[in-house]
Amino acid sequence: MSEIEAILEANRHYAEEHGTTDVPLRPARRLAILTCMDARIQLFPVLGLRLGDAHVIRNAGGRASDDAIRSLVVSTNLLDTREILVIQHTDCGMNRFDNAAIRHHLLAHLGVDPGESTDFLTFADLHESVREDVAKIRASPLLPKDITVNGLIFDVATGRLHPVGETDTDADLAHVHGDDAAR
Repeated sequence: MSEIEAILEANRHYAEEHGTTDVPLRPARRLAILTCMDARIQLFPVLGLRLGDAHVIRNAGGRASDDAIRSLVVSTNLLDTREILVIQHTDCGMNRFDNAAIRHHLLAHLGVDPGESTDFLTFADLHESVREDVAKIRASPLLPKDITVNGLIFDVATGRLHPVGETDTDADLAHVHGDDAAR
């Protein structure tokens, strides 16, 4: 069975018990979450959320790209969210590569050069990446100034969330494990 066949079969079972037609368009907890597309993050159980509680925006690295900001603009200005969480995580692929390595891979495997100006939003320091994205969201002139924006790191090894403060470092997270799990 192909993946699409398996997905459609699973959807048939889901649809039999759907019962979600009364979930409102606006998120019940007035929350928007920007996080990574990583398949190891089961976001709703991690945060204790249910269907209809929050808007979820996912991309590689959980970065505040222009497109992520576009979604946050709609969420806050048109659908009444009042809090934004930026959640990145340990052992992220975007922390393992840089723009040059991605460009080289695309050129070698696809024969396509995306050019020097393409930024894949890789990062070397996880805590700094979260701080940068929180600051970028707070600074957006398209988002209401009364929105609360917080940054967190999800530890894929333990399942725990760690708030990111102004002075936290990747070494602080590694210290929790006694190893280099922050990378």
